[in-house]
Amino acid sequence: MIESNACQSEKSASAQHWVATLLEERSAVWSLYCKIGNMLPLNGDGNLRSALSEFSQLLIDYISLGHFGIYEHLLTDRPEQSSALSYAERIYPAFSKITASAVSFSDTYDEGRRKFRTDNLLQDLSVLGEHLAERMELEDRLCSMLLH
Repeated sequence: MIESNACQSEKSASAQHWVATLLEERSAVWSLYCKIGNMLPLNGDGNLRSALSEFSQLLIDYISLGHFGIYEHLLTDRPEQSSALSYAERIYPAFSKITASAVSFSDTYDEGRRKFRTDNLLQDLSVLGEHLAERMELEDRLCSMLLH
């Protein structure tokens, strides 16, 4: 019984770590997203280019953590938690769609691109913002299940 409690405690600590890390990265992404949105009018100056480059890196890290880290945690550390796993399986297509959207945004506005155009940036930010908001709602529910 003591081993079982110790194992449960480790799993709980692991879930808390994953959730805290995810929320920290999400906060950093959202903060920088808002900063870029406030850089109006949008143009291709160095400040915007730098902010977009930093944002793209944070975005990919955040998306990867949620897409791979949380799911991996669920599959390896919490297989007995069928409600969370079932929910994760149901939302996986939406997570995948949002991941693809974020990767596309990052590829489009990567600092390494030779031609830096902001013609569609405002629209692309808007679409990405909607996807991120949807993802955050899904994550909040999943995180709640992981912690309980």
